[in-house]
Amino acid sequence: MEDTTNLSPKADASLYNGQPTDTGLSCPSAGLTSRTPSTSEDTRNGVSVENVPAGNKQWFVLRVSYGRIDKAKTFVEAKGIECYVPLRYKEVRKQGKKRIIPIPLLPSFIFVYATAEQVETLLHDNKVVANESRSLLSYYFDHTIHLQVNPNHNPPLIIRDEAMNNFIRLTSIKNQHIIPVTSNNIQFKLGDNVVVTEGEFKGIHGRVARIAGQQRVVMELFDSCLVATAYVPKEAMIFL
Repeated sequence: MEDTTNLSPKADASLYNGQPTDTGLSCPSAGLTSRTPSTSEDTRNGVSVENVPAGNKQWFVLRVSYGRIDKAKTFVEAKGIECYVPLRYKEVRKQGKKRIIPIPLLPSFIFVYATAEQVETLLHDNKVVANESRSLLSYYFDHTIHLQVNPNHNPPLIIRDEAMNNFIRLTSIKNQHIIPVTSNNIQFKLGDNVVVTEGEFKGIHGRVARIAGQQRVVMELFDSCLVATAYVPKEAMIFL
């Protein structure tokens, strides 16, 4: 059966995590060598914008209106702002041949590395993109904390660098068994925080879980973003 997924011509931009088509090449790095992933596990990473020093860039999580992830990425990059759109890899048959194609892992989210002021400007500008009635981008709020100045409101969600680097490292691996999951369809082993020590997932931090009868490592970036590795044997991880 052929896959009719439409891929944007911008799919090869610098912080997409793969190739726009199946070239047979391995997946490139995410281009974040200046922000080396931490060795500490951090699964709840929301911090308030009010605690971010002025002028510092952070990873903001922004919502993207339905079906417009490629347009959102093009729009953000056109403003000279760094962003990341994670991909997953799906096996399809086209003209009798098997191919691996990239599709958005989280089509409702884009990760933007910017200052709070830059993001405010970005969201203001995007309200009139291409004369469309829907806003292209909006904040995703951190529902675990409240603003000190207004206890009835949540601040925009920000991801710490070490957690974002762990996420980028995992989602940059071209393996079709890396999948998004929800807390409803996984069984965590209580307290089993690990780092993978061998194989293609070496260096990934997360929690051991059973998914569809397989032992995997799941990293939680925030409450709506959990991503699982493929199967990882017990001897290929260190328990923290």
